Amino acid sequence: MEIDGEESLLQRKQSNYLSLDEPFEIQKETYRGQQYSQIYFARLHLMRTLLYSLVPNLKPHLPVCTILGLEQGKECIIVGTVYKHMKLKPSILDEYSKERTATPLVKPHNFVHLDDHLVLEDDSGRVKLGGTELLPSAYVTGIVVALHGKETGAGDFLVQDVLEAGLAPQIELPLKSREDKYVVLVSGLSVGSSTSNPLQFQLLVDHITGHLGDEKEQSIAAQIVHVLIAGNSVEIPRGLLNGQNLASKDQSRLFGPIKELDILLTQIAAGVSLDIMPGPNDPANFSLPQQPLNRCLFPGSAAYNTFRSCTNPHCFELDNIRFLGTSGQNIDDLQKYSEAKDQLEFMERTLRWRHLAPTAPNTLGCYPFTDRDPFLIESCPHVYFVGNQHKFETRLLEGSEGQLVRMISIPKFSETGVAVVVNLRNLECHTLSFGTRLDS
Repeated sequence: MEIDGEESLLQRKQSNYLSLDEPFEIQKETYRGQQYSQIYFARLHLMRTLLYSLVPNLKPHLPVCTILGLEQGKECIIVGTVYKHMKLKPSILDEYSKERTATPLVKPHNFVHLDDHLVLEDDSGRVKLGGTELLPSAYVTGIVVALHGKETGAGDFLVQDVLEAGLAPQIELPLKSREDKYVVLVSGLSVGSSTSNPLQFQLLVDHITGHLGDEKEQSIAAQIVHVLIAGNSVEIPRGLLNGQNLASKDQSRLFGPIKELDILLTQIAAGVSLDIMPGPNDPANFSLPQQPLNRCLFPGSAAYNTFRSCTNPHCFELDNIRFLGTSGQNIDDLQKYSEAKDQLEFMERTLRWRHLAPTAPNTLGCYPFTDRDPFLIESCPHVYFVGNQHKFETRLLEGSEGQLVRMISIPKFSETGVAVVVNLRNLECHTLSFGTRLDS
């Protein structure tokens, strides 16, 4: 393009990228002799050490007891893992039960019931929790908390106060940059599905690559330094995968969506740094942490060093600003087994519990780690995102020690045509909407 007779060429801005996915990578996968109890032991050990260190500042006058060491009427602090007894929770054993329950589900998408109650468990034993301070509807199996209370005559533990870990320490936000740099977050492309609109996705690609709009819009596009695709990028017809040999037309139906996705991603990777995460519908392992999609699926995109196939959950830094997020399974599962006013409240709880996926492995599939729990949040992110949600939501969360977290619920692009843009300069957030309706 020419301006005032002089040729002007827009230069795309750059950023420093650092991958922090190592905790989520499984090097030597094996299931021989491993029990899921071991991940609970690792979680309790690490979180208990942390909560013990917080107690002297919050409740210095109270002793810390084990559950077996409780004395009736004596106030103390106990630390353990929450277990939630749920009346409506589905069980595989129900299929073999002779007396099938006729109790209808209150909501088809949620298993919370008024009769649910909580139990706290540590190495020594378990105790039923009572009182009004601990609402069963807000908690799930698997979180580790410290509780202030006393044992009652009935043998329950009357909870008077709940001590959660709170937001983890955060690396200091870099001094505010002098220039805008944007990160585009998108999820639920669902290429190959009936809801996917190829033109909509192409418009998004054209905007990112600077082939859309006037000079002003192109100058904004040149400030996009990174694109993140958070799961469910393709939809493969599962009915074809029945163990039989595929006819050539069925093979094209199976591989067609992946080829189409690769063509579009190649356009992005040719000019912009690009991360792609697997989701529940993608051709990847089902249990968390999902391992990167095989680069052989993307022969065009993988030729560029800007293209990265990442784990789910995914953690990385851009210009020392830390991003952490998932393709949505952790929040979707919390929504089934607890209640909150919106998705952001579920997200906030995971940050305050310092755990990305507290319901794993109880109701959310995960790899049986033996010596660690990779879902513990040891460093608070600056941007926390969750993909494949029903609508866009965002809020800036402030911690007690000055932590600032931009929480983002990324909507399904195939259903909404909405992508999310984050400004690295100030963590401000807005949406890009792409519509293709032609009304006469």
